Amino acid sequence: MPKNYYMDNAAATRLDEKVLEAMQPYFFETYSVATSEFGYSLGIEAREALEDARSRLAGLLGAANDEFIFTSGSTESSNLALKGVARALGEKKGKHIIVSKIEDFPVLHSARTLSREGFRVDFLDVDGRGFVDMEKLRSLISGDTILVSIQHGNQEIGTVQDIESIGELCREKGVLFHTDATHTFMRVPLDVSKVKADLVTVSAHTLHGPKGIGGLYVRKGTPLAKIMDGGFQEFDLRGGMDNIPGAVGFAKAAELVTESETEGLKLMRDSIIELITKSIPDVTLNGDPEKRLPQNANISFHYVEGESITLHMDMYGISVSTGSACFSKSLEASHVIAAIGGDHERAHGSIRFSLGRFNTMAEVEYVVEKLKGIVENLRKISPLGKQEG
Repeated sequence: MPKNYYMDNAAATRLDEKVLEAMQPYFFETYSVATSEFGYSLGIEAREALEDARSRLAGLLGAANDEFIFTSGSTESSNLALKGVARALGEKKGKHIIVSKIEDFPVLHSARTLSREGFRVDFLDVDGRGFVDMEKLRSLISGDTILVSIQHGNQEIGTVQDIESIGELCREKGVLFHTDATHTFMRVPLDVSKVKADLVTVSAHTLHGPKGIGGLYVRKGTPLAKIMDGGFQEFDLRGGMDNIPGAVGFAKAAELVTESETEGLKLMRDSIIELITKSIPDVTLNGDPEKRLPQNANISFHYVEGESITLHMDMYGISVSTGSACFSKSLEASHVIAAIGGDHERAHGSIRFSLGRFNTMAEVEYVVEKLKGIVENLRKISPLGKQEG
């Protein structure tokens, strides 16, 4: 099997062997459901493993143990945050919610669902680099606003928001603040004892942890209604079987992330950006050059389709993603590129390189070298405008 040069780590990451090793006992030995201290021994051991994982993850966020809820991933976490607050406060305080236009789908689609249920939703504009306008946000907050949801780091263009200032503003106005930290957790500093966020979405799938496990930080005292009926798990906020192997794996994956590893991702990110912008003409870096995710480079290649680039790169074993509509099951071009002022051509020609633990600088150089030839050849036959040669 040929080598795969995988650079789509924002979508999913390869499981770290150390994570699998930590999880295995909870598949084959301590495989019971978690029981109370009055249950049988196997169930008590399972409960202890679950609570130990909760404590470790909460500690990494600067939270108390009972402020961390395990979920099935970032989608469920963000659904619980938005819909849970809406159901808890909608009839008591108001029905107004604010989200940015570049949120990931779990937040955007939850907001749209709530708008169909009678909530008023404002979709906050961003500037050309993806930053929200603080004064515009201030002007939108009103007496019936119950929640502001603005992501920490963007899933496509990598822009990292100033959530400290956003949290301060929300606290000043008496409004709850949710941030989706799926792509920043353990990569960009986030301490809820310092940042005034009331709800924070996190997930294991971007950290070389298992798929199907995530978490939601809920600040003590935050009104939140249950949205999934079942048992009394997770402080009676989420019915369903505890994913104990997943929880153990999530904690292990988070603890394996180091500052030096993140610095290595930054170096590779910067190399991708520099090599491409210097060697390939007519490209645009999407997002902010400085305040961006350490693992993200998103570049638009003008006069060529993104899905054509991805398909040709796949022939060389290279895996990347594009904002092109043809690459999306929704058949819509990137809403993020559109929100930062990009036209359809810029969105269709965008390629996201998202790096992970198992990438190397040699891979970066290989990918860019192959990319140069691919773009040059595609532009020669491009119907989109300027042609090479």
